[in-house]
Amino acid sequence: MGTYKYSAELRAGAVALARSSGWPVSRIAAELGVNHETLRQQWIKTAEKAERPEAVAASAKDAQIAALRRQVRELEMERDILRRAAKCFAGETNG
Repeated sequence: MGTYKYSAELRAGAVALARSSGWPVSRIAAELGVNHETLRQQWIKTAEKAERPEAVAASAKDAQIAALRRQVRELEMERDILRRAAKCFAGETNG
């Protein structure tokens, strides 16, 4: 099964045509030479999700959470390094 790349303009045009024409998605897909399930499941549903404001807010919130989790991991790693360094230096000065 091959992987095909379609331009953003083609995807947007296909979604707009599917919404405005009243034709069945399978007919539009056949006219464009695209698999009808690709048009229906990926392009149209993705466009619908992107248009919902709660989806945009949720994706922004998810991105912020992921960034904060990365920052926490980095800070924990730095803290652990500093703890080890402090133990090492404390051992050298007492010895």
